[in-house]
Amino acid sequence: MVEHEGTGPLDLLTWSFSRIAMWAPFFIVMIILYEVIMRYFFAAATLWVNEMSLWVAGGIYLSAGLYAMQQRSHIRIVLLYDAVPRWVQRIFDTISTLCIVIFTFFLCFGGYGEAFDKFYRWETFGTAFDPPIPATMKPMVLIIVSLVALQAVVNLISDWSKDEVHYGGEDLDEEEIARIKAQVGTNSVNATDATSQNTSVKD
Repeated sequence: MVEHEGTGPLDLLTWSFSRIAMWAPFFIVMIILYEVIMRYFFAAATLWVNEMSLWVAGGIYLSAGLYAMQQRSHIRIVLLYDAVPRWVQRIFDTISTLCIVIFTFFLCFGGYGEAFDKFYRWETFGTAFDPPIPATMKPMVLIIVSLVALQAVVNLISDWSKDEVHYGGEDLDEEEIARIKAQVGTNSVNATDATSQNTSVKD
């Protein structure tokens, strides 16, 4: 994937935060490895590894959505998008951004009360380790989704002046395609020669 570099304050914030979050899976692997060693080699299972891994993984999942929006790497159907003129692409971008903003508004409108209550009560997970996963993840969902919507608006503004935007082929390796075409061409020639030789022998 060709990574889009940050061009504004929000882009730089998203890009910088993602660079920190990319180490979080390594942290999860290490604490799970610690749990395995303690449980099966020392018969001293921990009380906190499972909940901690869930807590961190939830943050990774949310931050990944923000990074995907900044990178324009979320799932999109580009067959029609890449085939239309740029002015039609701008209409598509506007509609999709408007849908994201509307969804974010109603999500925050409907979920703010519950998120505030859980954070205000500092609601915990209800286990032996008892981390405040509900108190932190509920507000974090609303915050990250709001940032995703804001990032979508920033993307729309920054891409508006571009003369040409295509998403279908940015991940393609042109050298690899050339090698495949050359290989296919060579195989086709060899197959044709072999067919001609077989025909000549039969005659």
